Amino acid sequence: MTTISIPLFLTQEYDCSYLDGEQAQSAFVHPTFQLTTPIYSLLIEQGFRRSGDQIYIPKCLQCSACIPARLAVNQFKANRAQKRCLKKNSQTQVTVKPPVFEQQHYDMYMHYQKMRHDDSSMAHSSPDEYLSFLSSSWCDTRFVEFSINNRLAGIAVVDYLDNALSAVYTFFDPELSSYSLGVYAVLWQIEQARRQQREYLYLGFWIKDCKKMSYKSEYQPLQLFSKNCWTELSL
Repeated sequence: MTTISIPLFLTQEYDCSYLDGEQAQSAFVHPTFQLTTPIYSLLIEQGFRRSGDQIYIPKCLQCSACIPARLAVNQFKANRAQKRCLKKNSQTQVTVKPPVFEQQHYDMYMHYQKMRHDDSSMAHSSPDEYLSFLSSSWCDTRFVEFSINNRLAGIAVVDYLDNALSAVYTFFDPELSSYSLGVYAVLWQIEQARRQQREYLYLGFWIKDCKKMSYKSEYQPLQLFSKNCWTELSL
C-alpha cells in the first residue's frame, strides 16, 4: 500500500455554526497539496469533508460532537415515512448536470437560504461564492435537478467518488416543501449508489444535539466514524 504524506494546517478558533456557545476549530489540507478525486476518496474514509476546493476535518479542543456519517447502501431499508416520500415523488423528474453556474439554480439557492437560513452568511452569497462553495476544480461533482410537473423543484450536489457517492448539499423551492425533497434527494442518491455498485453514501457530519444534522440517524443502519473506525449507530 502506498503511503501519502498530506500537509494540514489548523485554523484559529471560531464560533460554531451548529451548537450555540461552542468554539470550533478545523484542520484543512494545505492548499499547496494537489487534490484529486481518488485522494479525496481515501480522505473521506478517514472522516474528512469537502467544502469547495478545500478538504477539512473538525479538530475542536473541547468538543467532539461532529461525527462523520455514512450509509452502506446495500444494507439500507426505507422506513414508512421514506416509502411515503418515494411514492409522493414517483413522478419527479431527475436530470444530472455538470457543476456549472445556472441562473435558475442560483435564484433557487438564494430563495432557499433566505427562507431557511436568513441569519447565515450564505443568505447573501454572490454567484461566485455560491459556485465556489458547492463545486470544485478537482472533484467529480454533479448538480442533480429534481423537477415536478416540469417545474424546477430542487438541486442535490453530489460528489462521485471511487467507491461511494457523497451528499454535498441539497436545496429546494420552499413552496414545494410538502414533497420532502431533502429526504428524496438522499433516497435517490442511495439508489444511484446501488445501481452503480458503489458501497457507501457519505452524509457529512452527524451531530446528536443539532436538529438540522441529527436527522441522518433516520437512515439506517447509519455508520459513524469515531476513534479511527466506522461503527453502526446504536439507537
